[in-house]
Amino acid sequence: MCPVHTTADELLHLLELEPIERDIFRGVSIDDGRLRVFGGQVAAQALVAAGRTVERGRVHSLHSYFLRPGDPHRPIVYEVDRIRDGRSFTTRRVVAVQRGEAIFNLQCSFHADEPGLVHQDEVPDAPPPGTLEPPGRPASDLGITPRGYPEPHGLEVRFVTELPWSRNGELHDRELLWLRAGGPLGDDPVVHAAVVAFASDLTLVDSILQRHGISPGHPGVAAASLDHCMWFHRPLRADDWLLYDHRSPVAFGARGLAQGALYDIAGNHVASVVQEGLVRLRADHALPGEPGR
Repeated sequence: MCPVHTTADELLHLLELEPIERDIFRGVSIDDGRLRVFGGQVAAQALVAAGRTVERGRVHSLHSYFLRPGDPHRPIVYEVDRIRDGRSFTTRRVVAVQRGEAIFNLQCSFHADEPGLVHQDEVPDAPPPGTLEPPGRPASDLGITPRGYPEPHGLEVRFVTELPWSRNGELHDRELLWLRAGGPLGDDPVVHAAVVAFASDLTLVDSILQRHGISPGHPGVAAASLDHCMWFHRPLRADDWLLYDHRSPVAFGARGLAQGALYDIAGNHVASVVQEGLVRLRADHALPGEPGR
């Protein structure tokens, strides 16, 4: 397993996949005390595995499903299928395997940029990241596992909105934060896209919970990512500040949808993300605003 650090070294080590055969790679997991592999890690590693088989173009989209919980104490094998190599677009499918079973699959597409139309919505209003304080660990009396959220993952984070674990049951329909890698990542665009994919999964499901005043890690809720989709609109650098704006427009049937957008420091909309999360309520715990059960 990969030990937790507070610099980009952890992220770079995590993405240094071992080639074990043509189009087959092996990756390690973060040792952060989780009972299962963090989904953003598997997505990031799968994207790197795909990128290692592509000669031209940059990733512009990925669509993925989380199939089974991964074991953080075992390596993960990534099997890449070269579906198509075209003149403008290249498509890859990646299956992540443990103990002979698929735990995750991803399909992604790479495109050589072409001239075309350009537009975007307005950038959310946010103070510069240098004016904001880094988040502290969540208080233990909130029933949240103090995992540094999410600084120990090799990222720097600055919340624009209130810290998620300090909202005391108040309803919030939006999460807004700055994030970047904790150090230089080099110049490989696949690595930068993979780090953004990794980071985008850290707080996305939380926006579903915040609509109901539920803090992340609340013992009355079991939450997990079901799928993860991203579109990379422009070239980006994950070691420069990115503004991450996300919210949940709908939830029903123990599933919630979360949508997000990432902007660079110059205000360019560089990536979009959509994820569906499984959110199950536990009958033996009261939620904010509800009587004890």
